Amino acid sequence: MKRSGLIVVITRSLVLTAVLASLVALAAIVSLYQLRLRDQRAEAAERMTLLLQVSLENAMLKRDIPGLKDIVERLGRQPGIAGVMILNPAGQVRFASSAALIDTAFDLPAGALCPGCAWDMKSPLERSELVADAAGASGAVLRSVKTVANREDCRQCHGDPAASPVNGILVVDHDAADLRRNALLGALALAGSGLLVVLGLVAGLYRILSRHVLAPVARLTEASEALAAGRLDRRVPAEGGDELAALGRAFNDMARRLQHSHEELAARERFVQALLDALPDGVRVIDKDFRIVLANQAYRLQHGHAGADEVGRHCYVSSHNRAEPCVHTLVTCPLAVLAKPGDRIKYQARHVTEEGRDLLVEANAARVEMATPEGPRPLVIEVIRDLEADIRISHEQRLSELGQLATGVAHEIRNPLSSVAMLLADAEANLRRGTPGAAEPSLRLIGHEVDRCLSITDSLLKLGTPPGLSPQLISLNDIVADILSLLRFEAEETGVAVVTTLEPRLRVLAPDSDLRIVMINMVQNAFHAMPSGGRLTVAGRRGDGVIELSVADTGVGIAPENLGRIFLPFWSRRADGVNGTGLGLAICQSVVKALGGAIRVDSALGTGTTFTVTLPDADVLPGDAAP
Repeated sequence: MKRSGLIVVITRSLVLTAVLASLVALAAIVSLYQLRLRDQRAEAAERMTLLLQVSLENAMLKRDIPGLKDIVERLGRQPGIAGVMILNPAGQVRFASSAALIDTAFDLPAGALCPGCAWDMKSPLERSELVADAAGASGAVLRSVKTVANREDCRQCHGDPAASPVNGILVVDHDAADLRRNALLGALALAGSGLLVVLGLVAGLYRILSRHVLAPVARLTEASEALAAGRLDRRVPAEGGDELAALGRAFNDMARRLQHSHEELAARERFVQALLDALPDGVRVIDKDFRIVLANQAYRLQHGHAGADEVGRHCYVSSHNRAEPCVHTLVTCPLAVLAKPGDRIKYQARHVTEEGRDLLVEANAARVEMATPEGPRPLVIEVIRDLEADIRISHEQRLSELGQLATGVAHEIRNPLSSVAMLLADAEANLRRGTPGAAEPSLRLIGHEVDRCLSITDSLLKLGTPPGLSPQLISLNDIVADILSLLRFEAEETGVAVVTTLEPRLRVLAPDSDLRIVMINMVQNAFHAMPSGGRLTVAGRRGDGVIELSVADTGVGIAPENLGRIFLPFWSRRADGVNGTGLGLAICQSVVKALGGAIRVDSALGTGTTFTVTLPDADVLPGDAAP
């Protein structure tokens, strides 16, 4: 399992700390052990010194000087004894196991015998210390220094005990080599056992750290790297109640929330993309580096990139087939024109498709700023409309509408012409028989049918009058009759029964062609809402200084969520499945508002729809309307 560098450093630091602490403790134990050995040796030396003191005192009491020298010399040759000296109170060596030391002197007040052996020439002195360079010894010794008290038995030689409390000083040097050896062996034994303890401690510590710290942290590190690599479903085991388990549970909770946020963000991105793809116009978003951040399906289709991903491409490559940015002094570049957030521009441009075909477009561009962790990111949003497609769709829709009108007109004129043909044949036959009086009814009927044809063509001519002319006094009754006459054939073909209930003399001031356009759009919309047939009711009434003209159908109805959109330009939902331009109702609303009126809609799914147009009554003077 991969180990984190920080965890390895921590582990090494803990192990090193444990080793150093163990070494310090071992050093302290060795020092204590050595001191204990020295104390034990000092106690043994004290007992030996005491025994020697007794032997020497007996020899001195007997004034056996040769025996005293012999005792000192023989004692100096004993194993473990480095030397023996007897000093007088002045510090002069009187007897010694080494002849070279006899008559040498030591500065007793200065502590020349051993560290801490300074003597005031009167008080008893009894001390054992390690001496590195003892006189007459080959190395360090454990020196025992003890004063020999003056007694009444010694008065003859040493005087009054009160005046001379000390007869002399006995110095015995014990060989410290075995002491060092024993201390070294003990230290090695302690060091070995301590090392085993330290190794066991380190092994146990490492095992505990590996199981409870290193392994969980390594799993957290691996899971964090997996999250950073995009594997948001990665989790870590989080069993137990310690801090690392709590950290693991917090990590898993963070990973779950991060995954949920990522999925929610992806869903929103898909929704935004689907929303953009549903728009009929091309949309693209460009950053300051001329790179496309977002583009919808309509844009790709416009420029012949249906199967390509536009994100990341330069805008001048995508829409102009250029290798470098456009020269903004020659063409309109929104990135150069729009200086601050909220700026907008509308312009026409000539794009180039993937196949090299020129594409005339109208673009609406706006500058926005997107908040990012690095700061505001300037973007330009372009809505691009294919003007050629608009012209083509409008032309096709107009041709379709003209085709429907032509079919209706042809049907309306065919019937009178058929009657005229039959009546002419009858009149001709009567004239041949010499009965011209019998031909008069036929000729009158022929005149009536010709008037019908003229009326139909007159209605068609009025429909083709350019819109926006000066208002005229217009009879809504005549306009409704003319439009329904033109569309009678279409009503019969779709199985729609037409009913009119109009009050007489409904008149308004308006351009004739404008009202005919409104009427024909509303009636045709009603036909489209009843693809399987139904009933169309056109009603008109007068009230409160206005005239209300309603067109009601029994069609499929309009969904409530769509009622607010039906007057939007280019929005179309025809029940007969035909793709319309979505401009009919927008034109109606624009015309009615321009005439000072209003248009409203009431609809229910599965029941039908009623459009009601309200216009000022031309026969009511201002101020005459009911309050």
